[in-house]
Amino acid sequence: MVHKTAGAHEIGAHIFCRNQAATLIHCFISKNNFGTDAADVIVRIMLSRSQLKKGTMMKTNKANKVSFNAAKSKLLTTLVLAALAVPGVAMAADAPPAPAVTANVGWVSNYVFRGITQTVGKPAVQGGFDYAHSSGFYAGVWGSNVSWITGSGATGDVSLETDTYLGIRNSFATDFSYDVGLIRYNYLGSYTPPAGFVKADTAEMYGSIGYKWISAKLSYALGDFLTVPSASGTTYLEVNASYPVADSGVTVGAHYGKQKYKGTPADALVAAGFDPSYSDYKLNVTKDFSGYLVGLAYSNTNAKSGGYYTYTSTSGQTKDWGKSAVALSVVHSF
Repeated sequence: MVHKTAGAHEIGAHIFCRNQAATLIHCFISKNNFGTDAADVIVRIMLSRSQLKKGTMMKTNKANKVSFNAAKSKLLTTLVLAALAVPGVAMAADAPPAPAVTANVGWVSNYVFRGITQTVGKPAVQGGFDYAHSSGFYAGVWGSNVSWITGSGATGDVSLETDTYLGIRNSFATDFSYDVGLIRYNYLGSYTPPAGFVKADTAEMYGSIGYKWISAKLSYALGDFLTVPSASGTTYLEVNASYPVADSGVTVGAHYGKQKYKGTPADALVAAGFDPSYSDYKLNVTKDFSGYLVGLAYSNTNAKSGGYYTYTSTSGQTKDWGKSAVALSVVHSF
């Protein structure tokens, strides 16, 4: 009789756990198909088998009832501790968020970098990919068509800028942030720079610190800088503000920067009346339209007209690349 009863309870507990999409804890504290707590089932099986080994039958006196309840309580406690130790039962909040990879593509009516046009006032198609980890590490690649290299006297074909970068950015204290990294500007193509200059490929390291919606950043050149040879130590110091207008999708921004060239070749340019150093500023506004960021920017510099950033095209047209410019842009990220 005892064997049949125990067997029935074993079957009932087994059916319950197989037919319910439940956690380990739920499985053992819910009732089985026979209307009995699964914990009761297991304890009764354990106690009945213990009694059989001693050659006696389970009795339902008061002492045995206390022993049964104590055994049941001990079993449930053990199951709870065991479940918490099982991988996958831990709370989902403990798992770090997965790394994020995003992409962006855009169009701009005039690609302006640090106040100087990179497309001689013409449109550009741009886009890139970014990877961001929960630790703060990030890396990415970005590209755009350009025309300033051949426009400044280089011969050959070079019309694509490709930037690669990596760094670490995080927040600290209250509303403070930092960003440190390395960026490489590469200009793909086969071309020969004018005499006295080198290819435009450039490497910079940078660091910034921010508070709420304002930040300051310093970029430091590690060698040749945008066709100027031996320009290690050339710096660009900038202050940026980007203020979001609450619940409107509109962000207004302001920028001021100072490009300062270093090195013997740069000093020679200054002596010849072609100082490449200058300051620039920009005002801009953007509006988010369901993932499409539309922007309008005005920029200008104090670069000398007729100086380093004034070029005459093959058609005889002279342009100041650092003059005031208005640019419309549309960028979509996904």
